[in-house]
Amino acid sequence: MPEHRKKRRLIEREFGVPFAGEILDPSQWTQTALKKLPAEGPLDLAALFGRSAPLVVDLGCGNGRFLLGSAVWRPDHDHLGIDILPVVIRYATRRANQRGLRNIRFAVCDAMRFLERYLPPQSTAEIHCYHPQPYYEPSQVHLRLITPRFLVLVHRTLIASGLFFIQTDNPGYWHYIRSIVPVFFDFHERIGRWPDAPKGRTRREIIALRRGLPIFRGWGTPKQGVSEAEALRLAEALPPPLFDADRRLRELDAWEKKDLRI
Repeated sequence: MPEHRKKRRLIEREFGVPFAGEILDPSQWTQTALKKLPAEGPLDLAALFGRSAPLVVDLGCGNGRFLLGSAVWRPDHDHLGIDILPVVIRYATRRANQRGLRNIRFAVCDAMRFLERYLPPQSTAEIHCYHPQPYYEPSQVHLRLITPRFLVLVHRTLIASGLFFIQTDNPGYWHYIRSIVPVFFDFHERIGRWPDAPKGRTRREIIALRRGLPIFRGWGTPKQGVSEAEALRLAEALPPPLFDADRRLRELDAWEKKDLRI
C-alpha cells in the first residue's frame, strides 16, 4: 500500500450504529479494568486517574456504549462505569482498552453498594442511570434500584451543580420515577432524543427505538439546602417502587440478551 494512503480506521458497530472511537494498534491499548475495589472506605479518585477532573459515573453501564462515547469526546472528564454482570463489564473494558482510553475505569459492583461505599459525598459531576431493570416478578420487586434511599445517595454524591440523568422504556417505572425524583432534584423531562446520540445512547435504547417503544428521559440537579439528614427524612415518607412493570415487556429483555456478544 502506498505510504501516502491512510490506514483504514477500525470502527466497531452494533446494530449498524458505531461505537465512539476506533480500535488502535495493540501497542496503544490501555488497562481500564478496576479488578479489585477497596475493602473499606471510598475510592481515591485522584490516585485512580492520576489527576483531578470532573467525574462521570454510569450505574448499570452495560456494554459501555454511552460511557465510551463520553470518554472519547470529553477527555477532560474522568469516567467510572459499574454493572453487576461480569460479562458486560468484560466487553466494556475490552472496548475501552482497545481505544487507548486513560480517563475511564470499569468495575463489577451493584449500584447501591457503589454509592454507599466507594464514592465520597459531593465527588461526582454526573450520574447516569439508563434502563434500570424493572423486575417483573413480585418476589423480585425489592431488587428495583430506583427507590427513595437510592435517590438520597445520588443527591449526596453529586456536587451542587451536578447532573442526574435517568431513562427507561417501562411506563410503570417512569410513572414512579417522575413522582419521587422531584422530591430531591430540580427535575426536567426530556422531550425527544438526546442530541448527542439520536440513534440511542445505549444498546437497550437502540433496540427499544427499533421496536417503536416510547423512551422516557429526564435529568435534574440536586435541590439545594437539603441536607443528607433532611433527605433521609423525606425518603421515609415516600412509597417504595411497587408499580406494575407490565410483563409484556419481558420479551424485549429476553431479545436483548439473546446475543451475548454485547
